[in-house]
Amino acid sequence: MRLARIPVSAVLILLGLILQVSVFGRLQLPGATPDILLLVVVGLAMVYGPTGGCLVGFSAGLLADLAPPSDHAIGRYALVLCLMGYAAGLLRSEYGRQRSVFGSLLVVGAASIASTLLYATVGALVGDTAARHVGLGGLVISALLYDLLLAPFVVPLVMMFGRRFGRDPVAAASDDDEGGPGLGSLARYRTTRDISSGPSYKKRRVPGFARRP
Repeated sequence: MRLARIPVSAVLILLGLILQVSVFGRLQLPGATPDILLLVVVGLAMVYGPTGGCLVGFSAGLLADLAPPSDHAIGRYALVLCLMGYAAGLLRSEYGRQRSVFGSLLVVGAASIASTLLYATVGALVGDTAARHVGLGGLVISALLYDLLLAPFVVPLVMMFGRRFGRDPVAAASDDDEGGPGLGSLARYRTTRDISSGPSYKKRRVPGFARRP
C-alpha cells in the first residue's frame, strides 16, 4: 500500500467511524446498525485492490474495536473487515475505474451479508450470544437493507476520493497505478515493435540507368 493512500484512508475511516458511532448508532433502528465503515472499506478496496483493501479493513476494524462504546472482543471486527476488504479488492474493476451502480450494489450486498454472518460466527466462537436473542435472519435482512440504502451515497464518494488523493505522483509517472507496473512501457514496446516488425522495401538503383525527368 503506497504512502499517498494512508492520509486519505485515515480521514475516510475516521469520518466513517464518527458517523457510525455518533449518528447511526444512536438512531435505535430495528435490527442491525448501518455499517458505514463497511461501505468505506468496500469503496477503498475497489480502488486499491486486495492488499490495500485488506490493510484498510484491518485498520478500520481495529479502530472500531477500540472505540467506545465497543462491547465485543478486540480484533473481532478487525478480522471481519480485513476479510471483506480483501474480497472486495479482488472484485476491483479494470484499472480501478468506477463500477456501474448495479455492480457496486451487488458488491455491497454480498459484503453486507457475508460480514454479518461472519461477525455472528466469530461471536459464537468467543461466547457472544447476542445474535441469538435478536435473531440472525433479522440482522442479515436489516443490515442488507440499510447498507444498500446508504451505498449509492457513500461508496461513489469514497472511490472518488481514493482515486483522486490516493495516487503517488512519482510512481504514477513511471507506471499505471491501477493497471499494474510496467503497462506503459509494455504498450510503448508493443507499438514500436509493431511499427518496426513489418518488411522494409528499399528502391535499388540499377547501375548505368539514370532516372528520366
